[in-house]
Amino acid sequence: MNKLKSIFIILLSTLLFTACVDDLDVTPKDPDVIMAGNLEDDPAYMPQVLGKIYASFIIAGQGANGGSDISASDENFFTTMRALWNLQEITTDEAICAWGDVGISDLNTQTWSPSNPFLTALYQRLGLSITYANDFISLTNGSSDPKVIQYNAEARFLRALAYYWFMDLFGNPPFTTEEDGVGKFYPEQIQRADLFDYVVTELKAIEDVLPDAGTGTYPQADKGAVWMLLARVYLNAEVYTGTAHWDDCKTYTDKVINSGAYALAQDYRQNFSADNNYPTNPEMIFAWEQDGTNTQGYVGTTFIIESSSDATYVRAEDYHGLTSNTNWNGNRARKDFMNILVDTLATYGGPIDMNDVEFSQAKDKRTFLKMKLSLDIPSASSSGDYGVGVYKFTALNHDGTQPANYNAAYACTDFPIFRLADAYLMRAEANFNLGNAGDAVADINIIRERAYGNTDGNITTADLTSQFILDERAREFYYEAQRRTDLIRFGQFTDGDYNWQWKGGVFNGTATSSHLNLFPIPGDEVSANSNITQNTGY
Repeated sequence: MNKLKSIFIILLSTLLFTACVDDLDVTPKDPDVIMAGNLEDDPAYMPQVLGKIYASFIIAGQGANGGSDISASDENFFTTMRALWNLQEITTDEAICAWGDVGISDLNTQTWSPSNPFLTALYQRLGLSITYANDFISLTNGSSDPKVIQYNAEARFLRALAYYWFMDLFGNPPFTTEEDGVGKFYPEQIQRADLFDYVVTELKAIEDVLPDAGTGTYPQADKGAVWMLLARVYLNAEVYTGTAHWDDCKTYTDKVINSGAYALAQDYRQNFSADNNYPTNPEMIFAWEQDGTNTQGYVGTTFIIESSSDATYVRAEDYHGLTSNTNWNGNRARKDFMNILVDTLATYGGPIDMNDVEFSQAKDKRTFLKMKLSLDIPSASSSGDYGVGVYKFTALNHDGTQPANYNAAYACTDFPIFRLADAYLMRAEANFNLGNAGDAVADINIIRERAYGNTDGNITTADLTSQFILDERAREFYYEAQRRTDLIRFGQFTDGDYNWQWKGGVFNGTATSSHLNLFPIPGDEVSANSNITQNTGY
């Protein structure tokens, strides 16, 4: 198995995109119908079913062979990574969406309710992936076959990842394991701090079962993926539990960095090109694989590319390598995010010439931005012609050639979940909070030397503040579905110390209620399950 796609049991048929959602009902289908094969009758199905669990995070379902796993009028709209991206990005300064679909404007302005369809879809999708994993784990527990033991650990990792996102986004979700079985019952609710303990315990239990970092079959999980998820959980521990775990965050980022399995890509751009897979790109630790032939759908990186392009300012044909069903004119950045880049460039090698509409003179090579008609966005749902165009992801290889499985409509670019740069910046933040400013600066400068191509952007301990760390994470990870979580950790998602255009539904932005730091449990779930208590404030 050279790639995980070789064990997928599905080839998605061509899917038609529509920006309008007429029917917002999203209903999970019967898992017994969706799960392929019967492991008890024929263990040969095992890798295919494991592949199904991986695939549940990035694509809609089995296409012509079984349809979407969750019924919706547009099955692409409500896939896990697409809904997650919306919740993590367009609720922040990094992105805003021009489309008028129900629920989009609510995310743009932080005015959502428990009926928001993207919240419902992600909640159901994460629960479905957990159900798949629970069933697989139950059927493979107790095996003495080393390969089966590894597959079992991978399923536990994927379940822990789904629970991490549940914990981060919804706080107190329903909780099930393989002990509960698969069937119709009302799950009990778990509290956020207890879920934190569970995820940490699970990840530590499988750490030694998975292949050593960098030795597994990409993009399947190995020790490096486990260490990165543990570091990410510990990074946000104070938000989740009230108690910081900076030492633990440093411990697991140390493991990643000191493993020797990974290295920063020489060019930042390779992380977002069609050949961004490990080991071609040694920076990629764990990603959702996409392929123009085998994992088709307007999801993941294909969605980011197409929704960020438009026929006038950032044409997909010119910037991204896609030529079919292009230029959706939806997502773009708000000028407040661009100001983060401008401020840093003004200090380290700037200022930017504002007539340089593509920032070609920018010293920081992470600036894949283009100014549009106006930096100011007239309304929260105005045309994508306003704001800042972002062309970070591309469907072409790093050298500009087409990948082997090139498709004019669907990108072959994997969506990064964990890459080495995050290990350095998480460790820098941990060291900063532990009082080790010199070590924090050293890690940040490793990232900045790649960004600048030399030491022109290097900082000193005098430059190091918590605000600088937050801004540096924005410069490095924009459009990678991390911004909301980072802003919450630094206390800037809802409070009035940092506002951006249309935050709270006001042009210049305004403070919003702190209860919005957690999304609501979908209203349908609260109504149907008497064991579920709605999050405070909703």
